[in-house]
Amino acid sequence: MAKNQKAKGKKEQAKGKAKETLGRTLGNEQMTAEGKAQGAKGDARQAKEKIKDVFRH
Repeated sequence: MAKNQKAKGKKEQAKGKAKETLGRTLGNEQMTAEGKAQGAKGDARQAKEKIKDVFRH
């Protein structure tokens, strides 16, 4: 399950980065902000899973 959550975090990070880049390209500040938020959500998920891994081993 942990690998699934890690993959989900990476996916969210990638989607967020793409959305942020597209927003900047189009000059759409709302899309840029949404992309940053989505990327941060992915970062948080990754951090949570890394902490869990530390306590498992």
